[in-house]
Amino acid sequence: MNRLVLAFLLSFSFFIAKAQSGYEVTINLKNYSDSLAYLTFYQFDKTYIKDTCRTIKNGKIIFKGKTKLDKGIYSLVGQQKNLLFDFFIENDNQILEINSSADANMVSNLEAKNAPILNDFFGYIKHINEQSKKFDGIKQRAKGKSKTDSIAFIKNERELLDKNFKNYENQVWEKNKNNLLGTVLNLKIDKLLKDIPKASNGRPDSVAVFKYYKKHYWDNVNLKEDAIVKNPFFYKKLKTYFDDVVLKNPDSVAVEIDKMIVQTTPGSLVNKLLISYFTYSYESSKIVGFDKVFVHMADTYFKTGKANDVYDDHTAVDKIIKKANRLRPLLIGAKAPELFMIKASDQPKMKQIGIEASTTSEEVTKLYYANQEVINKLFFKLNEVTTDYTILVFWDVDCSHCVVEIPKLLEVYHELKKEKKPIEIISFYTQFEGDKWLKYIDEKKLDWINVYDGAHFNNVPEKYDVYSTPIIYILDKNKIIKGKKIGVDQIKEFINILEKSKL
Repeated sequence: MNRLVLAFLLSFSFFIAKAQSGYEVTINLKNYSDSLAYLTFYQFDKTYIKDTCRTIKNGKIIFKGKTKLDKGIYSLVGQQKNLLFDFFIENDNQILEINSSADANMVSNLEAKNAPILNDFFGYIKHINEQSKKFDGIKQRAKGKSKTDSIAFIKNERELLDKNFKNYENQVWEKNKNNLLGTVLNLKIDKLLKDIPKASNGRPDSVAVFKYYKKHYWDNVNLKEDAIVKNPFFYKKLKTYFDDVVLKNPDSVAVEIDKMIVQTTPGSLVNKLLISYFTYSYESSKIVGFDKVFVHMADTYFKTGKANDVYDDHTAVDKIIKKANRLRPLLIGAKAPELFMIKASDQPKMKQIGIEASTTSEEVTKLYYANQEVINKLFFKLNEVTTDYTILVFWDVDCSHCVVEIPKLLEVYHELKKEKKPIEIISFYTQFEGDKWLKYIDEKKLDWINVYDGAHFNNVPEKYDVYSTPIIYILDKNKIIKGKKIGVDQIKEFINILEKSKL
């Protein structure tokens, strides 16, 4: 008898261990007609397919696996990739049963078996749907009113709805603040100052409101838990913070990034996703000067080895470091790298020397040293321009975009000169077809300083990050970079801002 009991206990323990090592999500969806369903999960700004159910009988959908699912929000997605509903997976609810119907009442009928937290979540979703229906009713009731009364009526009723919903949302959060539902709701709920003080003018102190909002923005957000990024709300909150809350200054952004990353566990999913996101975001940023944040990411995380595991392709790390090294001397506030240029008027001399016809770097080097004294005297340098501002444009005769932008730039140049602005333009032709270039200068009457790399002395793509054209830099009197990679239509405003900043 004892042996039978022992055998039973051992087999039962094995069954429990096996059940706890994997997952099984059963969804009974009455009247579901698709023959296929997907289990997907959120991760940062994307969704991924985790599992596929290919056999569905009488609306019974089963997802099953040998390894536990990561904690987070998952979705049931239909055959046409249509989202049906979301639900939670926590560490202790890997065996889950959900019931509903595949009709207009799907959300209203959602119910999970033996999963009170998940049912709280379904209740929350149902409440949102009810609020939406109430608002539709408000809009219907407003139709019989005048336009002014209708707007006021909708505004007042909506404010009341919002207030009631926020109270409800806070109650749900308070009840679930120690579980995944609370974690997710915490990402959605804005932390606002309740007792707003008065400013010196007697009005509500908006500065105090903003400071409180910023200070408490990340309250109760645990960046050491990977589940924090496995929902649709974290990315939105992160993006809002850096787009609308953090001061639009690269140094301020870098400080805030470091504050976040230091709260993560090195090598964790959150750590990798944040480093990757910030690196890409500021590498590709269109805001002038924000490449400084990209350089900061490279120096702080990639050069130090802290981000070695962020990318599967380890050559990506080398590329990031290489690009940061290229951009560092070109950051706003840096002194522009020197250029050894040949003026258009001296192109015939370079042609006579034979450098233009050279096909190898060895030939160019040999010709340079054979004619070094002559060529060095022809070099035109940045500091020879003594105006308060130098507009340095890199372009190509055969570039389709340049064909449009260079005439516009010429027009802006003449307008600025007419306004007696202390500016000069150095127009740098990036190729070596001298005759074609001179012809274009003559035809378009480009009366600024026309130069090119006639001696092949400047590695322009590397030195000035010129991998497309046109590229425009704005330098001050001391050849400090004040602006870069801006459009022709921005130049006048940019110069005016620089002029005002001198006052």
